[in-house]
Amino acid sequence: MQLVGGVAALGLSALLVALPASAEKAWVRGEVRLNLRSGPGNQYRIMKVIKTGDSMQILRRGEGWTMVRTPAGEEGWIPGGYLDPQPPPTVRLEELEVEVANLRDALERTEAEASSLRRSSEEIAANDSEQKTEIERLTKENYRLHAGERWAEWITGALVLSTGMVLGALMNRISSRRHRQRLRL
Repeated sequence: MQLVGGVAALGLSALLVALPASAEKAWVRGEVRLNLRSGPGNQYRIMKVIKTGDSMQILRRGEGWTMVRTPAGEEGWIPGGYLDPQPPPTVRLEELEVEVANLRDALERTEAEASSLRRSSEEIAANDSEQKTEIERLTKENYRLHAGERWAEWITGALVLSTGMVLGALMNRISSRRHRQRLRL
């Protein structure tokens, strides 16, 4: 039983913590100064004066009155109809100026990165050109070593063979003349 009560208490506390996070945000509109009151009516005590453009969290809506929370965490009631879901132009202008500054910073970082990538690409292209030249040179050298210069070996072999044949023929003639002379005698 205590476990169920503990779980229920935990769920309720989580719900209470989540409620302010889901509260609607609004801004005071028009050229007015609103009194933040302790209750929903003019008879309640004024806690603070709220100006145009101040942001609020809407906690609850009542008949003609809205319960709000200020950015400082103060809760109170203001007359209904003075809140706008869109920020006033001055607040939007400030937000847009911050966004423009952030975008300019991002653009500068992007341009610097693009410049760096261009330099890197140029270096790679130059290196690529050098490597292509080296590959062509090595390919020619490989061809020359494996096929192109074998002709010298073939010619040398042919010369050795033909020299041997000529010497053999000469030797054969010389030796056959000596045999004929012996027979004639």
